[in-house]
Amino acid sequence: MPYILIQVTDDGVTQDQKDALIAGATDLMVKVLNKDPEATFVVIDEVNPDNWGHGGEAVSRRRRRAAAG
Repeated sequence: MPYILIQVTDDGVTQDQKDALIAGATDLMVKVLNKDPEATFVVIDEVNPDNWGHGGEAVSRRRRRAAAG
């Protein structure tokens, strides 16, 4: 029973894109590991950019800085 967790920031991801991620991740498990798609679970965790950081800085702050300069 594969469990796939996809984490993305919660800005601008459409339902069609989420559907494609779920279908694509499931298909990959079927093709690579021969898993049953009915037993494969995909969860998309949408994280606010204020709560996601790298390089010591929140994504939201990095984006504001990049847009300003």
